[in-house]
Amino acid sequence: MPRIRAASVAEHRTMQRRALLDAARDLLATGGMAALTFPALAERTGLARSSVYEYFRSRAAVVEELCAVDFPAWAALIEAEVSTADSPEGRIEAYVRAQLDMVRRPEHRAVVAISTLELDQAARERIRAAHGELLALMVSALEELGHARPVLAAALLQGVVESAVRRLECPTAEEPEEIVEAAVRLALHGVRSR
Repeated sequence: MPRIRAASVAEHRTMQRRALLDAARDLLATGGMAALTFPALAERTGLARSSVYEYFRSRAAVVEELCAVDFPAWAALIEAEVSTADSPEGRIEAYVRAQLDMVRRPEHRAVVAISTLELDQAARERIRAAHGELLALMVSALEELGHARPVLAAALLQGVVESAVRRLECPTAEEPEEIVEAAVRLALHGVRSR
């Protein structure tokens, strides 16, 4: 009997932790870091505020855990899209499109919010590692194209993606599809108009 009870307690804690992370994603996606407070987490999950502290010591700890859970999943989705392309140019295009398509989906908006936060060193390292794995895909594609500085070019390509993400977030920006297409053209053709 005690073993069953211990398993139930562990399952309950896992479910509560998952509910807190889901609430945190929603709060970040809709209101940014200012919305991510322990009272808001408690209200969203039905827990007492003091109970939230049993799971996470701070907002930064919540964000760290979201990074640990969400960024690898984000990277896996992008890798899956890139792997379907049959040419280096196709992989570059898939890389840009996948990231920009994902940031427009509500379920991924928390990842965008997290990436703009002032994070502690551990969270920044997790994000950097996830980005490094993705950039390796682009380095490979750029090497196939014979680029003289593939690592530098991949980093700059990511800068195009990040700039497009910021533009998509801008309320007075162009239509989303126009931004995506412009980013793809820039990634594939540089500043030439076509």
